[in-house]
Amino acid sequence: MLTIHNLSFYFGGRAIFEEASLQVKPKDKIGLIGLNGKGKSTLLKLIVGEYQPDGGTISKAGDVSFGFLNQDLLSYESEDSILNVAMQGFQRELKLQSQIDQVLHQMEENYTDKLVHKLGELQEEFDMLGGYTIHARAEEILEGLGFKTHELKRALKEFSGGWRMRVMLAKLLLQKPSVLLLDEPTNHLDLPTIEWIEKYILNYENAVIVVSHDRAFLDNVTTSTVEVSNAKLGPYAGNYSFFLEEKELRNEVQKGAYENQQAQIRQTERFIERFKAKATKSRQVQSRVKALERLDKIDEVMSEDAKVHFRFKFGTQPGRHVMRLDNISKAYGQNVILKNTTAHIERGDKIALIGANGKGKSTLLRIIAGTEDMKGKRILGHNVKFSFYAQHQLESLHINENLVDELRYADPTKSETELRSVLGCFLFGGEDVFKKIKVLSGGEKSRVALAKVLISEANFLLLDEPTNHLDMQSVNILVQALSQYEGTYVVVSHDRHFVSQVANKIWYIDDNEIKVYPGTLAEYNLWIEEREAKGIISEPTADEIKIKNAPKKNEHRDKSNDDVKRLEKEVESLEDKISELEVQKTKIESKLATEEVFSNPEKLSQENKRYVKVKFNLQEANENWEAKMEEL
Repeated sequence: MLTIHNLSFYFGGRAIFEEASLQVKPKDKIGLIGLNGKGKSTLLKLIVGEYQPDGGTISKAGDVSFGFLNQDLLSYESEDSILNVAMQGFQRELKLQSQIDQVLHQMEENYTDKLVHKLGELQEEFDMLGGYTIHARAEEILEGLGFKTHELKRALKEFSGGWRMRVMLAKLLLQKPSVLLLDEPTNHLDLPTIEWIEKYILNYENAVIVVSHDRAFLDNVTTSTVEVSNAKLGPYAGNYSFFLEEKELRNEVQKGAYENQQAQIRQTERFIERFKAKATKSRQVQSRVKALERLDKIDEVMSEDAKVHFRFKFGTQPGRHVMRLDNISKAYGQNVILKNTTAHIERGDKIALIGANGKGKSTLLRIIAGTEDMKGKRILGHNVKFSFYAQHQLESLHINENLVDELRYADPTKSETELRSVLGCFLFGGEDVFKKIKVLSGGEKSRVALAKVLISEANFLLLDEPTNHLDMQSVNILVQALSQYEGTYVVVSHDRHFVSQVANKIWYIDDNEIKVYPGTLAEYNLWIEEREAKGIISEPTADEIKIKNAPKKNEHRDKSNDDVKRLEKEVESLEDKISELEVQKTKIESKLATEEVFSNPEKLSQENKRYVKVKFNLQEANENWEAKMEEL
């Protein structure tokens, strides 16, 4: 369907691709991965013809069509409603509709058999293409992407760049091209929308090539992976997790082959050096010299997994209570975000604030930072020093400063060596540290801003979408840095892999209240699944709990002896259950430590699922025990 053969492309004298090849078959779901600047987006532009190759060919079958979603579409504006813009994806259907209208108009003035026949043909094709359902299909996709029904008639230009991108994605999905090319489709999307797109792509009948730094998204939608590295395209027959395992195996094989070849080269060079002056050995020496010249050199394995070797410290230890939010309310006109809600942040909390866009996550983060007006009390704890990272803060970087001097604004006490060490952790090495901020890409500016936040010696961090514009290597660095960080933080993110690595507590906003789940993202997701399986849609509100627990008129408040006995039996039963679950938990922990399990990905995955479930059940049993004891 699509064949790339010996592709070469140069930019400013640098080889982006050199004799790279790839074949795309119908229904392929390909994840295109690699470090920033390696040529992923360039490859998509070469495929659609925006760039022309310097060598090689990109050939396609005659009927193959492309749909390309890229970040340039963020700036697209139109007076048309978003429904009309999305419906532009129905090019053939709209053309047929126009032709049908013209024929009907002609028939009003001149009714002939020829026009009747033409109308019948047009209506038959229109019906076959599902033309009578195009409005409903467009509305379904737009609403799936997060738009509300009443917004569909609003002009595209009234929406922000991220929402415009959703409209352009809807248009592409309605076109149903033979090859769907998606460049960072999850940027600017919330988690429910990302999950909707995942389901759509999984059921998409044609080929998809997607560039993404969202590991969970790639794992869920791709069936093969292509790595862009060293100006080549390296295919792997599985999703991103498969790629990681397979890449490690390939690297081990390549490393062994490289070391063997280097040993052979050294041995040959010693022979040449030893006997080059002896006439009796000249023929053998010349033979080995020629053999070295002809040798197909094996490349050394270069690790792309950067490690953070810098400890991010802070000078002042905060008190136990980092922040209290009491009876907080916030509204924008009639749009109520929070209403009389309360939350506490304790020292050591690693909180991920998740949920759909429009629920008020960024607003809540600004309330915590003290930059957003609200009703209620915001009480900052003793010795708390916080630092706030948000995308708009990239604009506050000093564009004419170099990287070292920029970091010095965050901590003037650090030496140049220390600052360069920090920059090295964020992939700025050698002379790169003296680049001006103004020449950096968006992702590079994000890394600098994050480095500033982490060395500011703040003991409380607020991070709003810190992984936006970061490649996987940079996200891995941020995960390592936050894992080493001994303070407290609240992070807003839709990157599930990132959240699963850094959070020990989940916050979400529901019914204008801050709700707390005291566990990891995996445990939270399991809890949600179990609630949905039981048919529980949402948590009861505080008022509903009060009504439910309120004593009826003339009801006796004192518990009878029968009630006490019942509670004692329930407590005893729960204690037995807790003991049994603790034994199960210990057994699984022991099993996870065995080589038989941790060396087998399938067994490891199964045991991890069992462990998460047992841990969740144990926590639930302990909470029930505490509630029964309190009642008793």
